Amino acid sequence: MNVSLILIILFVGALVTFLAGDKLASKVALFFGLAAAGCSIVLLNHFNLGENISFISQWISKPNVSFALKADGLSLAMVLLTTVLTAIITFSSFGNDYKNAKSFYALILFMSFAMVGTFLASDGLLYYIFWELSLIPIYFIALVWGNGDVEERRKAVVKFFIYTLAGSLFMLIAFVYLYQKAGSFLIEDLYKVTLSATEQFWIFLAFFLAYAIKIPLIPFHTWQANVYQKAPTVGTMLLSGIMLKMGLYSIIRWQLPITPLAASEYKYIFIAIGIAGVIYGSIVALRQKDLKKLLAYSSLAHVGLIAAGTYTLTLDGLRGAVLQMIAHGFVVVGLFYTAEIIYRRYETRVIAEMGGIRSQTPKFTSMFLILVMASISLPATFNFVGEFTVLYSLSQVNVWFAILGGTTIILGAYYMLRMFQHSMLGETNSKVFADVSMNEGITLVAIIAVLLFFGMYPKPIIDLITPSLEEILNQINRIN
Repeated sequence: MNVSLILIILFVGALVTFLAGDKLASKVALFFGLAAAGCSIVLLNHFNLGENISFISQWISKPNVSFALKADGLSLAMVLLTTVLTAIITFSSFGNDYKNAKSFYALILFMSFAMVGTFLASDGLLYYIFWELSLIPIYFIALVWGNGDVEERRKAVVKFFIYTLAGSLFMLIAFVYLYQKAGSFLIEDLYKVTLSATEQFWIFLAFFLAYAIKIPLIPFHTWQANVYQKAPTVGTMLLSGIMLKMGLYSIIRWQLPITPLAASEYKYIFIAIGIAGVIYGSIVALRQKDLKKLLAYSSLAHVGLIAAGTYTLTLDGLRGAVLQMIAHGFVVVGLFYTAEIIYRRYETRVIAEMGGIRSQTPKFTSMFLILVMASISLPATFNFVGEFTVLYSLSQVNVWFAILGGTTIILGAYYMLRMFQHSMLGETNSKVFADVSMNEGITLVAIIAVLLFFGMYPKPIIDLITPSLEEILNQINRIN
């Protein structure tokens, strides 16, 4: 059994979903999403037993390109995040009716296929192909099924597409240059390439442009808030919960080990860029009146801190970043889903037009509160584990980085609790807020269960990812 089975399930699932027709599309997509998540768990079990579940086969002889998939603890953690969230996101969409549903759900599975491929690929060109493939489905999901004025939506999505594509081209140029040195795109061969300080600087920068746009980091973030707002909630959850993790994962997997000299020399600059995103995102979130935009800028602040952790070049920084990636994926999907639940009942995302929900549905309010507390890293939630570890790693580099990075907790607590107060508390709204349905309740409970379980017992994930991160650090230190 090898890891390519997950890709086969998702790709075949996308085709079958499209052929199933609009009535059955959602159920077929959920079936294949659950199958992929189940397969991920089975593969994890095989990996823990010491079996080699990686896959490599010659694909193209000239240039030398392999269909190579590397399954270590780090990549499996990201695959689990992708497949589990894909199933949850698919199930969460059952409360909406979509025109041409077969295409909509097929695109979700195809996007998951591309993202899983990105996390598993260990050949540079194959990785780049999967990276670019993931852009196509989200483009159509946001454009065709998005919110608001069609022309504004088109402008936002086209800007996102062009920004991301342009950044990726720099990464492709870097891979082509590395191929000339190594004679191969395989990651093991690229790790062995000897580069001068100048060469490393330019390759580091080329990778950074691609990753900074995808994450996004300031000042490459200008596409984010509008796309998050205009995209349907499913699209926003895919973008924020999974797709931005591709950039953060790639920093650890590709950028740092290939260009360790540049990473070490310029780490203070890039840590500062990440922390600047924390402060900027938090301040802008304070001023937002639209719930989805507030959550978008909150996400910008959190991923800035994660990026800062990756550039510390410490085990704690890398480990905390990966833990926070996974925790952020679940909590941000949960928060955007609660925004969707409110919109289904009130048909508004303006916070001032909400209020009084607690008096009508304490059950939903309680689940929303847990997600808010997880977002601000309350102890016993998964986010606390990752965020505390990242802040500790920043203090090892410079205590001021930790102090400034910690503003995400203070400012985050302020704008998230204020948002909760205005949306949930106060006088009863004139509109009736129906209690959560069974589908909505199952979705929220599943997300909350993950956040609380791993908040109190993160050891399984730490044990899974630590050996891979230690190998990457050894690679950085060996060349450095």
